[in-house]
Amino acid sequence: MMRSLYSGVSGMQNHQTRMDVIGNNVSNVNTWGFKKGRVDFQDMISQQLSGAAAPTTEVGGVNPKEVGLGVQIAAINTIHTQGNLQTTGVNTDIAIQGNGFFVLKQGDQSFYTRAGAFSVDKEGTLVNPANGMRVQGWMARQVNGQSIIQTAATPTDLVIPLGQKDPAQATENVKFLCNLNKNTPEILEGASEEDILRGTWNTEFKIYDSFGNEHLLSVDFTRVVGNPNQWQARVRVDVENEDFTQTRVGLGTTDGMGETFVINFDNHGTLQSVTDSAGNVTNPEGEIVLQASFTVPNANPDEEGNPTRQTFNINLGTIGSQKDTVTQSAADSSTKAWFQDGHKMGYLNNFKIDQSGVITGVYSNGTNRAIGKIAMATFTNQGGLEKAGDNTYVESNNSGIANIGESGIAGKGKLLAGALEMSNVDLTQEMVDMITTQRGFQSNAKTIQTSDTMLETVLSLKR
Repeated sequence: MMRSLYSGVSGMQNHQTRMDVIGNNVSNVNTWGFKKGRVDFQDMISQQLSGAAAPTTEVGGVNPKEVGLGVQIAAINTIHTQGNLQTTGVNTDIAIQGNGFFVLKQGDQSFYTRAGAFSVDKEGTLVNPANGMRVQGWMARQVNGQSIIQTAATPTDLVIPLGQKDPAQATENVKFLCNLNKNTPEILEGASEEDILRGTWNTEFKIYDSFGNEHLLSVDFTRVVGNPNQWQARVRVDVENEDFTQTRVGLGTTDGMGETFVINFDNHGTLQSVTDSAGNVTNPEGEIVLQASFTVPNANPDEEGNPTRQTFNINLGTIGSQKDTVTQSAADSSTKAWFQDGHKMGYLNNFKIDQSGVITGVYSNGTNRAIGKIAMATFTNQGGLEKAGDNTYVESNNSGIANIGESGIAGKGKLLAGALEMSNVDLTQEMVDMITTQRGFQSNAKTIQTSDTMLETVLSLKR
């Protein structure tokens, strides 16, 4: 029997498989995060008609005589090249730029995908809406008002509690970052109202009590007469109602203290010390932190029947530093920045996802707080992953174990919210591969046809 018949059959069968792979690539040209397949061929074992012969003194060497028996598929590889990124404007759509996969869970089984077309279900869980698989990551924990995300822990379902209440929080810390104009005139005895206004620099901020009520924190700065590098600060809460609030400020305590303190600078305008109204002086180094207190309106009295007072810290910065602190220089008085940690009650209205995968909740009270962080997985051999349908993969014996961690670390790519990764299928290349595959199939079919003609000729021979 002619070997070419079977070689032609193997060629047709394997070119058909290649056409199947090409057809699958073309059909998924618009599938988010799809990675194309590629068929690699190799020759089949050859039949040896005679072996090689070594050269002798009389004749040279003889090459082996072998007839190939056709073609077979060496591998069907998944090509994990980067697909183009397309913006969608949907905040739950996430694209991976670089290596890595999203981690999904269905029961106890883990799946991996590049398709980031996610949404939030009715329970607030971040899921793949096509199959209900849950996106994995790490939820934030609230510790002393700070959001802590421990990425060393085992990933879990990510829940975004839209509509969740954010309780009111009283202001506990206030920090000033400001400059006091060295050329501000001193307010002398008998000064006019105009001179008083010219010699006073005032800054006002909103702070909050435990009910979430707003209060106006006002701090007036004036030059100390006869002391070129000293300023007096006057602290008041709700100036229009100051007789009730009775603001007090001091070092370490506010009991019996007044509402003023003195700031001392050196000749370079650097913060040196603070003296409160009781004569207490700050330590020679470190941060300068004062305590301020005020009476909270419409609050229940304490156990002794006294009005409830709220205490908070005022941080002026570090002694001997010109950075992130109060300074004195020949420039306009200005507040460079300030911070306070109180807020009124609010609700989680929206969220955003940054390139590191952190999900930040946006509340109606103006606060932003980390909710969780999306996990990513990489593999030693991502080409060894097995396709599990639904545009997902699972581990195999040759892929290696998933290395789960944060985006942008240990070879993991960055995340881009509001965008999706397109398929990496190149239609032009697929069309060319389709033509060559078709010609290969036709050529193998012609081989079978020609072999059949030759056999027919043999059968028609007559003695």
